[in-house]
Amino acid sequence: MRTKKVKGAFEAVSESDLVITEPEKIYSNLPIHLEIGSGKGKFIIELAQQNKHIHYVAMEKDINVSYRILEKQLELKLDNLTIINGDANDLEAFFDPKTIDKVYLNFSDPWPKSRHHKRRLTYHTFLEKYKNLLVKQGSIEFRTDHQALFDDSVEYFKTSGFQITWIDYNCKPRSAVSEYELKNREGGAIYGLIAEVIK
Repeated sequence: MRTKKVKGAFEAVSESDLVITEPEKIYSNLPIHLEIGSGKGKFIIELAQQNKHIHYVAMEKDINVSYRILEKQLELKLDNLTIINGDANDLEAFFDPKTIDKVYLNFSDPWPKSRHHKRRLTYHTFLEKYKNLLVKQGSIEFRTDHQALFDDSVEYFKTSGFQITWIDYNCKPRSAVSEYELKNREGGAIYGLIAEVIK
């Protein structure tokens, strides 16, 4: 779906010291939890409000959407949230190995055509990146309403050095809920899993 352009978004994001737009390593004395593809930020904003002892990072490649997250961050004065306006392919430009405690993948693009599967954020190549960046026993929490993506992802995790510690084919809402989940929860089942690094 095409995102609406927001007047002034480019200037606001580019000039803000709260948004990282160029390769720059993120460090924190707090555990780091990263959401890749944060949308307008409802999920990660709510988590940052609830858990001041965790440093959250919202990664979103659309600058207009990053601006919406920035608006909320400024309004709520959240100092435990960092925004990256960037692409998941470039994760290693923003984090050193073994520095992330948790990754959230919420309703990522399912890329249903076989020739596009390598673009999935749960595909083997991405899982290798996460595995390199996650701390020992770090975890990934994944949710989707696309069953084929979920079934394939279960296999990706099993063959990429992760152990699935929790799986549910009809997930209940969490303490924080994304815009997409809130809008689509009544449309059918939501599938979820948590996987930990084992090797």
